[in-house]
Amino acid sequence: MTAIPKNFQDLFRKKSFAHLATNMVDGRPQVTPVWVDFDGQHILVNSATARVKDKNMRRDKRVALSILDPDNPYRYIAVLGEVVEITQEGADTHIDQLAQRYLGKAKYPYRRPDEARVIYKIRPDKVSTHN
Repeated sequence: MTAIPKNFQDLFRKKSFAHLATNMVDGRPQVTPVWVDFDGQHILVNSATARVKDKNMRRDKRVALSILDPDNPYRYIAVLGEVVEITQEGADTHIDQLAQRYLGKAKYPYRRPDEARVIYKIRPDKVSTHN
């Protein structure tokens, strides 16, 4: 595991969007903009089950992310990592916390009644930054 540099951890407290790359069955990359969080060790992504990125990360744990600073798009962090845990525990609360940060809303407004939320914990294996 590689640590996220302290001088880039602020990106996880801002409205910083990440671009998450996963691998399709045929090996082609699939990229999705996502909200991100950080627990001090792992990068956290929250999504609903049965989406393309969910299927990809369950099948192939290798991922890549790039996160731009919304205040300076020339400042960014790029991470190669692996999904080390997928859990539903706390996922509903977590998406509400992300909605507060990204939308200023106490509850995630796009939840569908038939969806199950999950958190993907991503272990950073290689980190590069640009300031």
